[in-house]
Amino acid sequence: MIVWLDGALLDVREARISPLDRGLVVGDGVFETLRVYGGVPFAWSRHLARLAQSAAGLGLALPDAGALREAAGAVLAANELTEARLRLTVTAGEGPPGSSRSASKPTAFIVATEFEAAPAITNVAIVPWTRNEHSATAGLKTISYAANVRALAYAQARGCGEALFANTAGNLCEATGSNVIVVHDGVARTPPSSAGCLLGVTRGLLLELAPGCGVDAREEDLPMSDLGSASELILTSTIREVQPVAGLARDGHGEARLTAPGPVARCLANAFAELVARDTDP
Repeated sequence: MIVWLDGALLDVREARISPLDRGLVVGDGVFETLRVYGGVPFAWSRHLARLAQSAAGLGLALPDAGALREAAGAVLAANELTEARLRLTVTAGEGPPGSSRSASKPTAFIVATEFEAAPAITNVAIVPWTRNEHSATAGLKTISYAANVRALAYAQARGCGEALFANTAGNLCEATGSNVIVVHDGVARTPPSSAGCLLGVTRGLLLELAPGCGVDAREEDLPMSDLGSASELILTSTIREVQPVAGLARDGHGEARLTAPGPVARCLANAFAELVARDTDP
């Protein structure tokens, strides 16, 4: 595997990051994952804008956007990948092993791997931990993923492919690596930014596409109690795209069964596929 690290293409076995890098020591960094279709990273501009927003939220400097785009293409070409998963990561660079930052140069690297499609349908579990919608990193795509790793393991131990978080207000926030759409009576609702969720690129595109395919889509707070009466639950992300949920598990409350795929999921999935086919950078 060939990766890009701080301006150079390297064999992954030769790429080295310092043990004092703040991304490793304290999770001080941001990232973006992009889906590559036919050799082209999809929605590059939106992903780079969100990377910049996350970096600004942490007070990090980013490499030049043009250099990152060129590096992404070089990594894909070097690995001869056309259908791929591309990850851009930027950390605060080397620093003391504590919370204080030094004025070091950020570390940036790009990795591409062969794309593995998500299952067509999945089950989800509600986890017993909450997202803090008032956190300093709420809505930022940081590399501090330990809570997500723990929650996903909890869900997988219960036969589910994704985990759902409530926020401290008792409303739906998000999943570990995806946004959530909840359908009641044909109306598709997804949590707003004030719920503490990361605003996914796929989520945003689907909200724009929804009216054109006859779906009433809204950003609204959703009490967790509303999930049990939903007709459809849908996960959205760069890798999952539009993934219907067949089962909802919550300890002590059994499992709710849902229509998967339902009419809203099918409509949104078709609209998204058509968008990908006609525009690589919407």
